[in-house]
Amino acid sequence: MNNQTNGGPQPHGPKQSNRGLVKVGIVALVAGLLGGGIAYGGASAINNANGGDTSYKNGTTKVANVTVKTNSDATKAFSKVKNAVVSVVNLQKQSSNSESGLYGIFGGGSSSNNSGSSSSSSSDNSLEAASEGSGVVYKKSGNDAYIVTNNHVVSGSSALEIILSNGKKISGKLVGTDSTTDLAVIRVKADEVSTVAQFGDSTAIQAGQSVLAIGSPLGSQYATSVTEGIISATKRTVPVENESGNQTGDATVIQTDAAINPGNSGGALVNLAGQVIGINSMKLASSSSGTSVEGIGFAIPSNEVVSIINQLITNGKVVRPALGVGLVDLSNVDSNSQSSTLKLPNSVTGGVVIMKVYSGSAAEKSGLKKYDVITKMDGKKITSQADLRDVLYAHKIGDKVSVEYYRDGSLKTGTVTLSESTSDLTNQTK
Repeated sequence: MNNQTNGGPQPHGPKQSNRGLVKVGIVALVAGLLGGGIAYGGASAINNANGGDTSYKNGTTKVANVTVKTNSDATKAFSKVKNAVVSVVNLQKQSSNSESGLYGIFGGGSSSNNSGSSSSSSSDNSLEAASEGSGVVYKKSGNDAYIVTNNHVVSGSSALEIILSNGKKISGKLVGTDSTTDLAVIRVKADEVSTVAQFGDSTAIQAGQSVLAIGSPLGSQYATSVTEGIISATKRTVPVENESGNQTGDATVIQTDAAINPGNSGGALVNLAGQVIGINSMKLASSSSGTSVEGIGFAIPSNEVVSIINQLITNGKVVRPALGVGLVDLSNVDSNSQSSTLKLPNSVTGGVVIMKVYSGSAAEKSGLKKYDVITKMDGKKITSQADLRDVLYAHKIGDKVSVEYYRDGSLKTGTVTLSESTSDLTNQTK
């Protein structure tokens, strides 16, 4: 992703606020070491408590002769999707630097910029497994089958190895990637695939409904693991960082408390009908103050996934329309600034504030300026950056879109001719 040059709304706010937001493959090695330590300590404590006491010889305890037949909605949904969820191994050329010992643990060598759990060398001596993630088989067409995963799972790869749910390893070829949404598509041979997942409508989901997260936490050793939770929020705008730790934009995602761990990246978030409603991508590990966080994971909504992967199949890339502005939600602006700086009427309670206008952008050409407050676009009410992004991404480059906004307290209307993402624009503001 280009820094603050994504199509559509741009980020605004202090950098430190997103320290805890991580793509879920980043801390696999650390998590694995921590988990192993806890398990070892727990086993030792149990053995010490038993003390090896063998004075009771007449053991008569038996297993109850009762069988519970479980066929819940969750088990049905899992059975429907599980064989479509795969592990994705990112293979890279071996570094001349040693990656063993502490050097490898602290990020040395080729795997330092890749998320996912570490893995052993592949059978090809020129390549090694740098990271692992998950993926979902979603389509078969002729001799090919297609897998959706996260861009950060395949980033930097020289080759890709796919581990199917039955454990068979096959090669995959990268079709296209989109760093803005953190999505990628991989092609494999169709005759190797037995199950294809179905996408559900992510606009129909509700907070509180039950969902399953399926993937390979900590790598293929735990492939096809399933966790259950609920949808915590249907639309959450979160900051997105590139591999250098720079904020590159915002993403509108589904928030869930279903356990998402390193290696789950690219896996499926599934409703109880067995439909994929999201692709798991990130989790919140800690707050800006350093407080540990549990149960806050994020998935890319299925409707956005479908739009992106269709473009990747067709063009190998995604070209999206943009205004060419930096924005902040009006709800994040204090009341004093709303009245003194923006001069908004009290009746205006929602919208997005333009904080930056890129030179040569669609916004500049249409006459939009800093501190304009957009309240409607294409006839649709705008209360947040997520709303604006939804409107923009429903259009094509070159479309003319109506816009309503407040400037110095007065309501104005205009028309914007949408242009490409601001990545090629000069970083000048008006």
